[in-house]
This record gives sequence, C-alpha cells and structure tokens, in this order.
Amino acid sequence: MPLVGVARGGVPVDAVSLLYGRQERDWQTKANCMGVDPDLFFPERGASTREAKEVCRGCVVREDCLEFALANGEKFGIWGGLSERERRRLRRARAMARRTAAATASAS
Repeated sequence: MPLVGVARGGVPVDAVSLLYGRQERDWQTKANCMGVDPDLFFPERGASTREAKEVCRGCVVREDCLEFALANGEKFGIWGGLSERERRRLRRARAMARRTAAATASAS
C-alpha cells in the first residue's frame, strides 16, 4: 500500500498502518504500489480501476496484499489487483468451497 505520510520521528506511514496500526507486513515494502498516489487505489464509484490493477499486475506480493484485504474485511479500494466486487465474489466462492468440502468430509 502506498505511503500516505510521515509519523513522528520521520517514520513513513502507509494507509494500512493508519487504519489498522503497525502489523507484520514486510510484504508491503516489496509492493509495486509503494510511492504511488493512494487515490489511484480508491477510485470514485464508477471510475476506472484499470490503472490501479495495472500497478498490481506482476507485483510479487499481490497474493499477500489480497489475503490481507480478505482477512481484514477490506471493503473499499483495489487490493491484490481485485476490486471490492471481485473480492466479494472470491469470498463467496471460498465459503462455498469450504461448505462443500465439509459436507463431503462429513458424508464419508
């Protein structure tokens, strides 16, 4: 996630740290979006997400970013190359797969 400011002592602060506090997110230092305007990843409703997704394409930590967003219920913005709608679909698909697997396991 892009840096959004500097905390006391000159420590850079990213949007996620502002929202959730400091966590174990070393993956962020390797993200393609470091140094990119955060507004790109939080487009206005109906605006194109193409540019943000292009930044995510090929990012070595794309999966980490996506899993962070899913684990934290992130409802807004582009995370791991997926929009809010795409993440909702993915969450539903994973939940359905878990239910199916549980039903299959209990039937055996």
